[in-house]
Amino acid sequence: MKIVLLEPLAIHQKKLKELSSKLIAMGHEFVAYDTVETDENLLKERVKEADILIIANHPLSGEVIRYAQNLKYISIAFTGYDHVDLEACEEKNIHVSNAQGYATEAVAELTIAMIISLLRNVIVCNEVVRKGGTKEGFVGKELFGKTVGIIGTGAIGLRTAQLLKVFGCKLLGFSRSESLRAKELGIEYVGLEELLSNSDIVSLHLPLNKKTQGLLSKEKIALMKKDALLINTARGAIVDNQALAEALNKGQIAGAGIDVFETEPPFSDHPLFHAPNTLLTPHVAFATEESMIKRANIVFDNVYSWIQGEQKNKVI
Repeated sequence: MKIVLLEPLAIHQKKLKELSSKLIAMGHEFVAYDTVETDENLLKERVKEADILIIANHPLSGEVIRYAQNLKYISIAFTGYDHVDLEACEEKNIHVSNAQGYATEAVAELTIAMIISLLRNVIVCNEVVRKGGTKEGFVGKELFGKTVGIIGTGAIGLRTAQLLKVFGCKLLGFSRSESLRAKELGIEYVGLEELLSNSDIVSLHLPLNKKTQGLLSKEKIALMKKDALLINTARGAIVDNQALAEALNKGQIAGAGIDVFETEPPFSDHPLFHAPNTLLTPHVAFATEESMIKRANIVFDNVYSWIQGEQKNKVI
């Protein structure tokens, strides 16, 4: 079979050779592209003879998928899969797996970093001291004792909760299904409205789908405390960011840490660019040296397993 790595995986060439050598030894053809291609016509050329695709987080449209006549399996080097046209995959009976778990530690750690940065004014203090300013007016807040609402108690939400527990936080949870592990950790499950109304910090750890898109609407954001923080390291479209920016500008909530946007990169006049006490990062929560190696191992293991008749990390 022809196996095509459609875009780079942010690992060293030595590691890529190590992972792909087993496929080659099994008699398969392996082709790796070291650039990201966005032109659909050129993408079609890359995929046209592929039996298996390995992709990361760039869009894979139904048009490109349907053009790949031999395609049978896609291994996604990402936890989310909303950038892949799954309807086209189902139509062509193409199996899809993702890379569950590779970024759990990385995303949880950035979530904590954002929370502490906002509570202690780290970004603003850095700017002030460089301009010869002092600490006057920059009395921060401690994370200890805060109530944190975890929306989505999957692996990343639970790891974030574990770290927050070490800081002495009270934990509330909202999820489509309640987890025994979450309860053992001390998470108290409540309704979404109750979580938003009672949390000092709200952290999102949900996949993007039809049910979660726009979940944090203007009405839901209005339920949050005036001194609350919102952290989003999940997906941009889960939040009405226009409403979030308005709430920040009006002082209806105290701050936000945002790693994800509706379109990436966000458009140049995005409303959050001008909102106060807002920490923005360019969808880097998943990206550490360690997590890139983990995900490469997972996506290649997905391929090996599927070839041998076992589908791991199944999406469809």
